[in-house]
Amino acid sequence: MCESTGVERADSFPAVSDEVRERWMKFGKWDRVYFPQLVGIEVVDVREGYCRMRMPFRPDLEQPMGIVHGGAIATLLDVVVVPAIGSVLEAGVGYSTVDMHIQYLKSLVGETAVADGWIVKRGRSLVFCEAEVTGETTGKSIARASLTYFVVPSRPYAT
Repeated sequence: MCESTGVERADSFPAVSDEVRERWMKFGKWDRVYFPQLVGIEVVDVREGYCRMRMPFRPDLEQPMGIVHGGAIATLLDVVVVPAIGSVLEAGVGYSTVDMHIQYLKSLVGETAVADGWIVKRGRSLVFCEAEVTGETTGKSIARASLTYFVVPSRPYAT
């Protein structure tokens, strides 16, 4: 796990153009409901190969033990790399998750989750990424993931 904070990590990625930033800051604010909206994911920052998102705490994200459901955290880990990947591809190029490995480190209880996602290596058809979720208030490390995405140039995605 990287020892730097999300802010320090973000600073290591170059800024994107205004056009790319504007496109990805609208992620999750579509005309119809897509899955990321169901858990309330919001883009905070996007850079070339990097994204930060928040998932505000809501009681309906909890499981019966009073902790945020692992599926909601998994969704955040998976979705945070989407703008990171899209920031280095042309608009209209599609991609999808082909592998995701998650390590849950601690429970998230009653607080907003913050996720950082970044590209580790990019090839012609595969993109390797990592992501981390921390508690916004406590700063505690909740989960981390390594993900592989397949680039599908013929399938556009919603932005």
